[in-house]
Amino acid sequence: MSEVTISTSTAVEEFVEQTISSHKIAIFAKSHCPYSKRTKDLFAAELPDETPAILDIDEREDCAAIQDYLLQKTGQRTVPNVFVNQTQIGGNDKTHAAFESGELAKMIQQEV
Repeated sequence: MSEVTISTSTAVEEFVEQTISSHKIAIFAKSHCPYSKRTKDLFAAELPDETPAILDIDEREDCAAIQDYLLQKTGQRTVPNVFVNQTQIGGNDKTHAAFESGELAKMIQQEV
């Protein structure tokens, strides 16, 4: 039984890390979450030239495991959980604050 847990845990870790490393912007979200919607809307309205990878994890069987891994990785289990150039910004409030301050634009422009 523990081997299955390890395999599943490893698969989740690899999925999350691959998603973050292969996209300039990665948003771990939930399809019915109002905070996730606000974050998605921010990118659509204010940064239309950017195409974030949006992962509505509530549509996946491993949703809880993904949230558990994000908690281990970032200290944040809630969604949205936004990464730009492999750096975590945080949730909706922190993402909006980074946009308002200009920090989000700077992060997007940086080369990895």
